[in-house]
Amino acid sequence: MRTTPANPLFCAIDTPDIGRAEALVGAVRDSAGGIKIGKEFFVAHGPDGVRRLTGVGPGSAGGFAEASGLPLFLDLKFHDIPNTVAGAVRSACALAPFMLNVHATGGPAMLRAAAEAAAASEARPLLIGVTVLTSLDDDDLAAVGIAGPVDERAVALARLSQQCGLDGVVCSAAEIEPIRQACGDDFKLVVPGIRPAGGDLADQKRVMTPAEALARGADYLVVGRPITGVDDPAAAARRIVEQMAA
Repeated sequence: MRTTPANPLFCAIDTPDIGRAEALVGAVRDSAGGIKIGKEFFVAHGPDGVRRLTGVGPGSAGGFAEASGLPLFLDLKFHDIPNTVAGAVRSACALAPFMLNVHATGGPAMLRAAAEAAAASEARPLLIGVTVLTSLDDDDLAAVGIAGPVDERAVALARLSQQCGLDGVVCSAAEIEPIRQACGDDFKLVVPGIRPAGGDLADQKRVMTPAEALARGADYLVVGRPITGVDDPAAAARRIVEQMAA
């Protein structure tokens, strides 16, 4: 059964070091609503590594996993032909993620195939479309031949995702309001690029504080380096949860 997050904060566990990953999950277990596992960890450790961190799925009993149980955002951003993505979604669902994602730019057929595969899962996850990565701006889109401002592309991809049966999208905080207006209150908005007040922007170009993002209508916030890149991740996670409630 899919575990519901206790709060909107998903901590990004982006490391290939499984010992480091276990330490981070242990540090944020009592504060974060869930954890996000992406390509860096998954390529290094695969499904067994995910089970070790979450305690969900066959072969997960015992050891560290037994003490985890945080909801999982499986951030693998599938993008391929429809049949391949549908198969990947079915395989991912065996890990019982709370949500997983695909690239919305994969097109209608791919999105519909992914949605159908997710819907057929015994523990159906939220299926989320990735709109425009938060590391990109208008100049970056132009460089790869995509016309129009970032916010217009993000809204268009959100509409497409909704039409194809997805539950929501990943977007930057700057696109929350136009996407909410276009897609309604029930459409889930997952927002990375969140930085605490006064935090370092690193390689993110479209960012916002936790309280601001939630006030604009975000459903879930993804935070990585402001938690995992400091000396006391547990304290950093607690501060972000406090900021969300401010």
